[in-house]
Amino acid sequence: MHGQPRRPKKPEDGAAAAAKAAKLRELQGQVLHNHHTSTYTEEALGLSFKLLEINPEAYTAWNYRKLALQHNLKELSDPEAIKSSVDNELRVVEAALRANPKSYGAWYHRKWLLNQKLTPVDSKREFGLLDKLLKVDARNFHGWNYRRFLAKFTGVPEEDELKYTMVKICDNFSNYSAWHNRSILLSNLLIQQSKGFESKQKIFKEEFDLVTQALFTDPSDQSGWFYHLWLLAQTSSPENPQLIASWPCNDAKLSLFPIRKSDDLNMVSSSSSICCYSLKDRIIPIVLYFDEPVKGLNPSNVKLNSELVIGKDIQWRPLSVTDSGHSNCWVTYLEITDKKCSSSQQFSVEVCIPCSDDIVSRSGSHCNCPVHFIFTIELSNNDDKAHDIDLFHEPISWSCSESIRSDGNPSCVAFDQLNIRKTVVQENSKWHLEGLSDQIDLFRELPDENSKFAKLTLARLLLACAAIKSRGNSLIERKGYCDEALGLFSDLINLDPSHKRYYEDERSLVLMDQLTCSTQTFAKYCSVQLKSNSAPLNHVQLCRLSLTRIGFTERMLWVQMLDLSHNSLRSVEGLEALQQLVCLNISNNQISSFTSLEPLTKIISLKALDLSFNQIGAHPIDTTRYICSSPFSHKVQSCEAFEECRKKNVDVEDFWDAILFFKSVNLVQLDIKGNAVNDKFRTVVTTLSPSLKWLDGTCVH
Repeated sequence: MHGQPRRPKKPEDGAAAAAKAAKLRELQGQVLHNHHTSTYTEEALGLSFKLLEINPEAYTAWNYRKLALQHNLKELSDPEAIKSSVDNELRVVEAALRANPKSYGAWYHRKWLLNQKLTPVDSKREFGLLDKLLKVDARNFHGWNYRRFLAKFTGVPEEDELKYTMVKICDNFSNYSAWHNRSILLSNLLIQQSKGFESKQKIFKEEFDLVTQALFTDPSDQSGWFYHLWLLAQTSSPENPQLIASWPCNDAKLSLFPIRKSDDLNMVSSSSSICCYSLKDRIIPIVLYFDEPVKGLNPSNVKLNSELVIGKDIQWRPLSVTDSGHSNCWVTYLEITDKKCSSSQQFSVEVCIPCSDDIVSRSGSHCNCPVHFIFTIELSNNDDKAHDIDLFHEPISWSCSESIRSDGNPSCVAFDQLNIRKTVVQENSKWHLEGLSDQIDLFRELPDENSKFAKLTLARLLLACAAIKSRGNSLIERKGYCDEALGLFSDLINLDPSHKRYYEDERSLVLMDQLTCSTQTFAKYCSVQLKSNSAPLNHVQLCRLSLTRIGFTERMLWVQMLDLSHNSLRSVEGLEALQQLVCLNISNNQISSFTSLEPLTKIISLKALDLSFNQIGAHPIDTTRYICSSPFSHKVQSCEAFEECRKKNVDVEDFWDAILFFKSVNLVQLDIKGNAVNDKFRTVVTTLSPSLKWLDGTCVH
């Protein structure tokens, strides 16, 4: 338990441990025998009790006692006899908790007993047990979890439980579990708008005052900082999820090949349409990006109105890499049949998202800001000729001095796409900003200048203010907040090197925010790349910026050619939102395995990928491979791709992550030089990539 030092072992402890282990093995064997033979006598139950006294984590013994209780209760009808049996089980749990107050099995068994509702619950006894336990270890999260269960089960008002957390915090403000329980109770009371909790402004001001006292009393204690972080999230985030970006954007005109076939590369079609490379496969991805993860999008609450949609089964799917069902980014794919393209014509597509209770964030809030936008798809009977024009008739080069060059007047990029739709400035943003500004002034005066928690919290406060300022277009003040936060993260990297990667990631997000927050700043990194006899590609170059993490991709949904080379990226998470991406350069980074490239498998337009000079294959033991879904973790079914590789004498166990990646993408060009890969790997690539034309600059067909 907390605060109790370990006692050094004595020679006689070894003999005692051996005797205990022998007794434990004997009891386990007897209990398993009784379990298998369904023996539920008093003597058999006594043996399971002895086992649980020694080892409260013997889950089979707990399950055995559940079955025994259910079996024996069938023969009882007297309420007193039933109560006696239940009380006996409760005493068994208490004995186990004396041996181990953090036994999962014991606490679960007690919850299970109460849920059976066999006898009235003795609230005084249950809360008394918790009081005794929390006096011994006030931060025992099992006890707090059981208290939440018990309060709900017995109907104790949440206001009373909130007062109890205050008592425990006053006893010891280092009680993380009490702070945590307080955050849960406050969230519920504010959502329900219980009496006295109607005003978030008043409640959060009082909570900030409370936690600030704890932080200034002992800046080195973590519990208060975590609670402050929770308060900050409640104060700086919009109350309801909102759509902040989409592709296509409003009033966009899409076509397969908007440039005229001419020797003059700068000659652009008069329609100012945007090249949509996926139209080559008769597919239009429609991307919706929210300011926080949501779930529940379906055809009934996100309506598409168009002649192209009639008779189509439209399904919205999340693009997140988790299985939670919540995602910031959602996509559907509009397929265009050939019969729709018999002549040159335009089709408008209308997207409507009304206020919906079905679109829900993780916190349970609903999307209450209706959205409506329209875009146009230009289809031409000349598109067949465009199909014959090959973007990859020679390898894509990432040097602007070679075959790809920047158009001096990028008129065929609708740069109004950079004007990201701003979140509606809500009335309560003012008090949010005032409260955060007060906190910033306070933490700047914190006496301990080398407190990593203080610096990290100050950085988060500054970024929260910057986010609110961005909603009101106060870009000059916003830049000041971001610059100060960047300095703090640099200080933290030196002050707390054990968490260096986290601070680098946070610093990268701030830098990405600064570079993309406005048309004026972002345009410096944007161009239109024109290749002879081919379509223009919207190009963004973010090289040599020491980026370790990608962020704010909602501002780049229109990008078709992205250069992230010479950074320190270890993952490409976030790029899955860029459904228009055709060419990606992530050479000279720190990518160590194909599992970290999984988001790229969700980009249907991706054709060229440069992975040169990363760290793929450099580490003999790559632990990241073992936390991902694989055929060997039984989360991914084996597929034909594995059999194809086995026929080529490829050891599937060594290359499963590469096999899963290359079977899911449709690359035309791949650069992999400078990584620790062998000929077997190249066999995997050529076997699973029939469309591959260029491998490390050499034609493979």
